[in-house]
Amino acid sequence: MAQKTARKAAPRTGRNKPRSKGLARSKDAKAVAKTGLAPGAKAPNFTLPCAGGDNAALADFAGRKLVLYFYPRADTSGCTKEAIDFTRLKSEFSRARADILGVSADPVKALDAFKAKHNLTVALASDETHKMLESYGAWQEKSMYGRKFLGVVRSTFLIGPDGRIAQVWPRVTVDGHAAAVLAAAKVL
Repeated sequence: MAQKTARKAAPRTGRNKPRSKGLARSKDAKAVAKTGLAPGAKAPNFTLPCAGGDNAALADFAGRKLVLYFYPRADTSGCTKEAIDFTRLKSEFSRARADILGVSADPVKALDAFKAKHNLTVALASDETHKMLESYGAWQEKSMYGRKFLGVVRSTFLIGPDGRIAQVWPRVTVDGHAAAVLAAAKVL
């Protein structure tokens, strides 16, 4: 019978230490500070055109929770997955008395096609002027393949029934995000 030998873990050097959770929180805190919209702040007002021909305004959600999520571009892989996840959980958000509104800089016509193609039931709004996106800090300089440009930063705000920001996700990773927002909405 072979004996099991215990291996001692090699001591970690500063170079290969796992990243601490505090570092990630620190980056998120800086991103939130950049917008000036930390939890407790009054959510900026808006009125935007939506897919389907309606308009959406912050006042429309008074007395209810609002999940306001910003996504870079309709019908791209990450944005599609995020919209499908929010659509899949929409009835659970409704039970938590929370509405969902996705916002991008896409024209309404593109949002209509996006909703139809993927059978999305969440409301999608267009901010082609970027004014509302800027007021929430979601319109920022981005970098891709060495090129810098302005665009939508994937982020989410949970707004309470009182119109104040309850929670901010300044840098969103799509996988598991809708479920995490739902968990927060349930306890708000």
